[in-house]
Amino acid sequence: MNAPAASAAASSASGTAVGALLLTADLLLTDGLSAATAAGRHRGASLALRTALEICVDRVLDGAVPGLADTTMRAKLLCLHRYTTPETARRIRSVWSHLCLGCHYHQYEIGPTHDQVRLWRAEVGALVRELRS
Repeated sequence: MNAPAASAAASSASGTAVGALLLTADLLLTDGLSAATAAGRHRGASLALRTALEICVDRVLDGAVPGLADTTMRAKLLCLHRYTTPETARRIRSVWSHLCLGCHYHQYEIGPTHDQVRLWRAEVGALVRELRS
């Protein structure tokens, strides 16, 4: 497979993965997987949303500078304002930070609420659409 065809196939696969992750988050938020606790569903949705956002950021950065997607997420977020608008980069950094806190379990903290995760879902959905265009 030649390089442009491989790049198109990878982009299509990552787009499918992002869609599947967003659908998973939706299912978790609508009680589609009722065997899990509410806290578990909220954390799971946060993890799916964070992963979808990271895939989109990787796609943008790898398209701009091949190999840049292989760095840490914090480094990627610092570079992102060069390849998107500063406002989009700020929104991505903000929601990513919230999602990181939302998907980690700490005994002494209350997990994210349903409303918080719903807001994050809306923001990630909007950012995914922005990054695709």
